[in-house]
This record gives sequence, C-alpha cells and structure tokens, in this order.
Amino acid sequence: MTPEQLQSLRFTLRSPRRLKTEALAGLVVALALIPEAIAFSVIAGVDPRIGLFASFTMAVTTAIVGGRPAMISAATGAVALVIAPVMKDHGINYLIATVILAGIFQIVLAVLGVTRLMRFIPRSVMIGFVNALAILVFMAQMPELIGVPWMVYPIVALGLLIVFGLPRITTAVPAPLVAVVALTIVTVLAGIRVPTVHDKGELPNSLPGFFLPNVPLTWDTFQTIAPFALSMALVGLLESLMTAKLVDDITDTRSNKTRVSWGQGIANIVTGFLGGLGGCAVIGQTMINVKGSGARSRVSTFLAGAFLLVLVVVLGDVVGMIPMAALVAVMIFVSLITFDWHSIRAATLRRLPKSETGVMLVTVAVVVATHNLAIGVGAGVLTAMVLFARRVAHFATVERSELALNGRTVASYRVDGELFFASSNDLYTQFDYAKDSSEGIDHVVIDFHASHIWDASTVAVLDSVSEKYRRHGREVELVGLNAASIRMRERLAGKLNAG
Repeated sequence: MTPEQLQSLRFTLRSPRRLKTEALAGLVVALALIPEAIAFSVIAGVDPRIGLFASFTMAVTTAIVGGRPAMISAATGAVALVIAPVMKDHGINYLIATVILAGIFQIVLAVLGVTRLMRFIPRSVMIGFVNALAILVFMAQMPELIGVPWMVYPIVALGLLIVFGLPRITTAVPAPLVAVVALTIVTVLAGIRVPTVHDKGELPNSLPGFFLPNVPLTWDTFQTIAPFALSMALVGLLESLMTAKLVDDITDTRSNKTRVSWGQGIANIVTGFLGGLGGCAVIGQTMINVKGSGARSRVSTFLAGAFLLVLVVVLGDVVGMIPMAALVAVMIFVSLITFDWHSIRAATLRRLPKSETGVMLVTVAVVVATHNLAIGVGAGVLTAMVLFARRVAHFATVERSELALNGRTVASYRVDGELFFASSNDLYTQFDYAKDSSEGIDHVVIDFHASHIWDASTVAVLDSVSEKYRRHGREVELVGLNAASIRMRERLAGKLNAG
C-alpha cells in the first residue's frame, strides 16, 4: 500500500464510527452477493459453491492488493458468460485453468499499460455504461417478480419504503441492512411463504481448499483455453476499470488503475487455485458499498468477503431464510440511485450535441441487448470515434488564390485543418487542376502552415495531387509543413501509391 492508503486504513481502524460504517457496509454487500453469486454459478454451469467461494476470494484478495479502495470484486455475470462454454465442453478442471490463465493475462496487460486506454473512453460512453448497468440490475430482478406469490409485492414495496425513507430519519445504520433484517424477521414470524435465498441453491458447509486443475500442460491445452482466458481478462479489466473510474468520481478521489488491473489478475489466480469461478468488479454491490452505505476504505471490501464466508458456511441456515423480495428491494434501490437521471432530462438533452446523446444511447442499447457491458462500451467508443472523425473531417478547408511572384503567376492553396484519413479523402477534389494548367499559371504552391499531416492516408493523397499536376505539366511546391509532418512525408512519400 502507498503511505496515503496506509494512513487512511489506520484512520479507519482507529475511528469507531468509521469502522462501524465500513463493517455494516461490508455486511450489506455480503448479503447482496449471495443470490447473485449463486445465479452466476448457474450461468456458468457450476456448483453454486464455486461462485460463492469466488466472491469471497475475489473480495478479500482485491481488498489487499487492489488499487481502488471500497470497490467490490466478486463472481460476475459477464465473466460467467464468457467461460461457460469451457465448462460445458471440457469440464471443471479446464474452467479453473482458464480462470488462472485469465489472471496471468490481466497482470501482463497491466504491465503493458492497458490502463492508458481508459483515456479514450468519452464521457458519453461512461454515462451510457452507468445507465445501462442500472437497467441491467433492474432487469435482473424481474424473474423474482414474475410468477411469484402475491405477498412478494408488498414485501418489496415495504423494502423500498425502508431503503428510501430511513436515511431521512437516520444514517446510523445502512438502510439496506435494516430492510433485509426487518423483512426477514417479519416473514419468519408471520409465517409468510415467499421465495428465499435457500430456494436459489445449496450453500457450502466447509471452507474452500487448494485446487490444482488436472489438465495436461501442453500447447494444445493452451490453445483450447487461451481464447476464453483472454476474453475473460479483457472483459474483467474493462468492467473493473470502468467501475473504479465511477467510484473515483463519486468519492472525489483517484485510484491507481494499473494496480486495479494487476490486482484483479492476482485475485483471479488466487481464486482459481482455491477452486473458484473467477470474476471482476461488480458495480451493483460496489454502489451498495460506496453510495448506499457510505464505505470508503479497503476494510469494507475485506469484510464483505469475510462476512460472506461466515454467512454461507457458519450461518447458512439463517441466511437461507432471507426472503428474495428483501434483496430485490435493495437491488432496485441500487439501480435507481445508480442511473444518471440528469442525463435524460429535457434541458440536458437540449443542451448536449446530438452526437453525444447518440453515443450514450448506442452504449445503453448494445449493453441491454447483449447483457455484456464490455461489448456495449466497445460499441459506444467506436460510435464516438466515427462521429468525431466525421465532425472533424469538415474542419479541413482549402482556399485558392492567385499571386504574382518574381514575374510569375502562382496558384496558391492554403490548407486549414487537421489532415487524417477522414478529412484528407476530400482533399484530392479541392484543387482546380484544369484552371491551374492554363497558360497563365506557372507554378502551384500548397501552404500547410495552418495544418498538420497525421497519417499515411494524407501522404498518399498528396502524392496523388502532385502526380496529377505533373501530368498537366505543373510542379507542386509544398510549404509550411511542421517538423512532424515533414518526417512523415519523407518516410512515406512515393511509397504508397501503386505504379
């Protein structure tokens, strides 16, 4: 840990009030992790205990080595979807080997500086990511609200009343924890028969043990699991880095994104060798921890994992009595406070450029359609790049003038704007070749003082312009190129066009 992080941790441990907040936040998160870990295990096709152990080991490990205090890592749906085919086609040993290899890939990617790519994610994509996540969290609760006993609905309504109303009275205890405890007591004492955590799957009754995957250490094995491991590594890193950035914004603090990346890798390696499913940052539970419960340190993350293990191994019978309706109410609360409502207000939409709104909507639509945050973010970034290139392409202009120079008539073209593949494609058509080939024009000058050459596409276009003038008997002089543009042109001129 850095000196600042150690100082923050010491402050938390020495402050009873702060420690209470972190401990209660960890308990709420642990309760919220149980049904989701079980659900993700079902998606991956493994025993629920594998998902629960993964949530425990991911949380505890990232609390120690991760780069973002208060961020929760656990088994996730995105990771489960990516590696589910490995379990289906090759079994548990290959799945665990995939998790371990994904962790190694994440460490390698962190060392290679993959975190620097975060700077290319626009704000509109980030807002789309947050809004899509809120929608997915809400949609994930629908199966618990359809085809269930009618008493589920008043329990959910009472839970929402508690989580939204209690903070107006007191913040001494996290409202989600009060909701879960109160609704469990009510349903048990009143004998109300509604779906419970126990109905989701069997909880473990022992601690996780060391697991060495029984797979051949051969190139064939690597070829089999590497594509899935790389996909898991990329999806996990993207979700973790986006979640870390979101927590940075909420808490007005900065985190070490490189450490976030290799911390996730270490956590997946540890999880794999303990027979867990693997995972990454879970934004829903992170929002419960940071926004719903006010946690700010690694203590809450560590305790979330520790409480989870105690709850499922030691207090499994008690946890099994928790009504799913109580947890549904908490997750609906998380989705509502996570959604950026300001982004869809009429006044905001009127002020924002339509392209920004479009990028946000594309991100949301793709995430909701695919249930994959990584694919949605990729689509949003690609859309933003295309719209930006299209917009910037119109900024490059060419102005023609004629002037007398040393008794000669010169056609001078002033190029203004950034020249790259999108803007330079039209450059070829903006010269008056016929007029400049008349007897009155002796020389053609293209002035780049107000421009810059960024790529090979522009160099190729300039070669084509020069060649066309040469066929008309006129030589072209390029002036005003800056040092970087000169170097690119010297390196590529005459080497890009066929013939």
